[in-house]
Parts: sequence; structure tokens; C-alpha cells
Amino acid sequence: MPEDIQRIIERRKAVITTFKEDLINRLNLPYTAEDLHEDVSLIGAGLGLDSLDVLEIVLCVENAFNIKIPDNNTSVLRSINTIVDFIISEQDKQGEAA
Repeated sequence: MPEDIQRIIERRKAVITTFKEDLINRLNLPYTAEDLHEDVSLIGAGLGLDSLDVLEIVLCVENAFNIKIPDNNTSVLRSINTIVDFIISEQDKQGEAA
């Protein structure tokens, strides 16, 4: 596998693991990081999180990754994958601005 693809995969894994672990700790969820599938719906039927939990998810992203989720961008919160995509995209933008 080309080195750059491997680096992208490792980066994504690291972001996913950090997010899952922080989310589990913040919300005191009865899961391990391995229990949470990246495509599970975070709000509603998936994990059954409510609007207060959404605030904790936003704080989780802001504190763990120093990235702000815009108030009107709730589509980012659909799943772990959508949040991780957003985090990586924002990190890339910050890297370009630096």
C-alpha cells in the first residue's frame, strides 16, 4: 500500500479512536470504543442520544480536536463517520491556513 494512503488510514483511525473514547467518557456510555460502529446513528434510534447529549458531542469535538462545529451544521452529527470526516476536513483547512 502506498505510504500516503497508509498515513491517511492511520490518521483516520486515530481520530476515530480519540473521538469514541472521549464520547464514551463524556456521556458515561456503557460501551467500549470497539462496540461503537462508525456508521451508527448518534441521535435517536442508534445510540438513543438526546439534545443534551448533542451538546456534549459538540464539546467533545471542540475540546479534543480544537474544532468548532457551526450551530447550523447538525448534519455533521449524524454518525461517527460524518463527525470524523468533518474533523479531518477542518484540520486540513487549519493546516492550510497555518
